Amino acid sequence: MSRDLAQRLFHELEQLVLIDPHSHINPHAAASRTLADILGYHYYTELAHSAGLPKDRIEEPGISPKEKVGRLIEKLTEIDNTVQLSWFLDLAKSFFGFEHDELTLQNWERLYDGAEKKMAQPDWEDQVLKISKLEAVFLTNDFDDPLTGFDTKRYIPCLRTDDLVFHFDKAPTRERFAKATGVTPTNAASIRNGIGKLFTHFQSKGVRACAISLPPDFSPAPVPAGPALDAALAKVLGGQDCADSRRLVSQFVFWTLAEFCVEFKLPFDLMIGVNRKVYPSGVHQGQDLFDKRVSLIQYKDLFNAFPTVKFPISVLGQTSNQELVSYAWIFPNVITHGSWWYSNIPSYIELDTKSRLEAVPRTKQIGYYSDMYKLEFGLPKFRMYRRILAKVLAEDFVIGRGWLETRALELGKTVLRGNVEQIFGV
Repeated sequence: MSRDLAQRLFHELEQLVLIDPHSHINPHAAASRTLADILGYHYYTELAHSAGLPKDRIEEPGISPKEKVGRLIEKLTEIDNTVQLSWFLDLAKSFFGFEHDELTLQNWERLYDGAEKKMAQPDWEDQVLKISKLEAVFLTNDFDDPLTGFDTKRYIPCLRTDDLVFHFDKAPTRERFAKATGVTPTNAASIRNGIGKLFTHFQSKGVRACAISLPPDFSPAPVPAGPALDAALAKVLGGQDCADSRRLVSQFVFWTLAEFCVEFKLPFDLMIGVNRKVYPSGVHQGQDLFDKRVSLIQYKDLFNAFPTVKFPISVLGQTSNQELVSYAWIFPNVITHGSWWYSNIPSYIELDTKSRLEAVPRTKQIGYYSDMYKLEFGLPKFRMYRRILAKVLAEDFVIGRGWLETRALELGKTVLRGNVEQIFGV
């Protein structure tokens, strides 16, 4: 009974057209051109590397797309147990008519050639969005992105602010800032002025969120105008290497961003807990890990200071989910947001989904986002989540609480689509 019920709910959830609230899509080249674009996704390169494929064979300069895929296949046959390979098989069947349950040394070339022909079709991007049932996709835009040359209703701008907060001590960042804003950063007032111009530019292009990924040791705090901030800015803008000054400037820029989120009525997406370059010998994007020593208590001043700003929060480690659930339980402006990176594993997602649905108001949960770099991944990733959500709704709500199927389905639609519209105003 439970399995049939979950399958019915899954079928209904599969019909829902979605808005993806977080991705890394390049709107100028959203869909893939070859399987190398797909299997070049960091999940596959890092797993192949972990399984023994040398980094220089994966990232050799000048290697052709087909040769790269052929090399990856050598090790991808060893990761057929992973959910990541199941994503690939799902999209290969859905988009390219792949008829096998395994990717092997014998069948990959036929798949590669057939997929390349399919992806060469001029309307391939539209096909992918339609088959995936995706209406719109949020982007991750650098602060100096001109936001031109694409449909901002389909690809929704999001102001990504990592460089502003953590790399303002670097001359290239300040040069980009000056070029994008027309403001040379010389003091706190000029930086604030420039940030305001960035928000104005993004608002004119339909921005729906500000976002940042944060290291475990960062603690937001207000930095009042005065000698301490002036001295820190003088050192940072002057190129001096001073950790305390960099920290103070990071806090000042971050707090200023939050203040502009109030003014421009934008949610501020926080992705908390990433440690960069833990494994410097890893493949591209396969070097960062999470640190469970991070705590949301570091953000209490922020949540209290900005009650009108919505903070959709992602935690990198599944071990942080209980704390996130508790904060969303108590703080009206804290929202649970998807399953980020290392938490994007079915066993973790199911546990997180159960706890969030049991403890957090239904209107304060964004069930899932793809985090994808190419459009083809929206289908298998959201399908994975829909299947898990259907199982939880069936077992915990229809069977466990005696809800009608229609009521459980409405809850599923709320966390999948309704809350994205309500929280981000799309």
